[in-house]
Amino acid sequence: MFAYLVRRLLLMLVTLFGISVVIFVLLRVVPGNIVDILFAAAGYVDPADKANLEKELGIDQPLIVQYWHWISGFLRGDLGYSYVSEKPALQEILPRIPITAKLAGLALLFSASIGIPLGVISAVKQGTRLDYALRVVSLSGLSLPSFWLGLLILTASVAMFGQMPIFNPNPQTWLEAFATYAVPAAAVGFRSAALTMRITRSSMLEVLRQDYIRTARAKGASEAAVNYRHALKNAILPVITVIGIEAAFLIGGLIVTETVFNIPGVARFLVEAIRWRDYPIVQNLVMFIAVVVVVANFTVDMLYAVFDPRIRYTD
Repeated sequence: MFAYLVRRLLLMLVTLFGISVVIFVLLRVVPGNIVDILFAAAGYVDPADKANLEKELGIDQPLIVQYWHWISGFLRGDLGYSYVSEKPALQEILPRIPITAKLAGLALLFSASIGIPLGVISAVKQGTRLDYALRVVSLSGLSLPSFWLGLLILTASVAMFGQMPIFNPNPQTWLEAFATYAVPAAAVGFRSAALTMRITRSSMLEVLRQDYIRTARAKGASEAAVNYRHALKNAILPVITVIGIEAAFLIGGLIVTETVFNIPGVARFLVEAIRWRDYPIVQNLVMFIAVVVVVANFTVDMLYAVFDPRIRYTD
């Protein structure tokens, strides 16, 4: 087990190093930089002023030097300064992380708490009207883009209540906090819930046909015990995989959701930083997202051994 953990940690470090190189190179390959954008907005280009600004920002140095300055500072916790606000990048990023973390956590909670029970019900009631209705709902969730669903929620809110949901950055109670994040979390988590439901249903149908399920019923076990204690416990591994993947790639849905609901989170800030070619912000935010993805995959692998005793990570 120890040797496996060491190998996984080394693989995680190699993966993060490769991602850092890709991030750095892709940002420099895109035509234009922050200096070009600023001078284009000003309407004139003075070569001397442009050269001085590029030297001040350090983007006139060789790429290998720029990369070393960034990655060494990142490892020390020095993320540099934003080109736009001229504030420390860490000071710009840190206040936005809890907002996105709460939104993503609530979306995953919505996905798991809705998708898994409905998937079990759909599998148990296979072929009934309820099963068909739940399958239609799941297909709808997979078909509806999160930004369109968000706009639909905003339009319905205006039509029914005369106002749009307003983001409250400083809720006083947990109920206010829940109300603030619930609607956008539901909008972005609806697709994940639909996918979780379909995977749960497929996995449950496969497990319910096994001999040990028939044996449990023959011994007089209740349907609830058969479905949740025996079947779901053995059908949960594919669901864990899906939830882990959704957690890793939830940032894609959060970009449009935070924009639609005007939420000042990490995802929306990343889009604005890309537009301005704010290299320190973009590089550090993407590395943060990469760390989340790698840690999520590692956590899923560890959870396999928790939920399935047959799985053991040995030397």
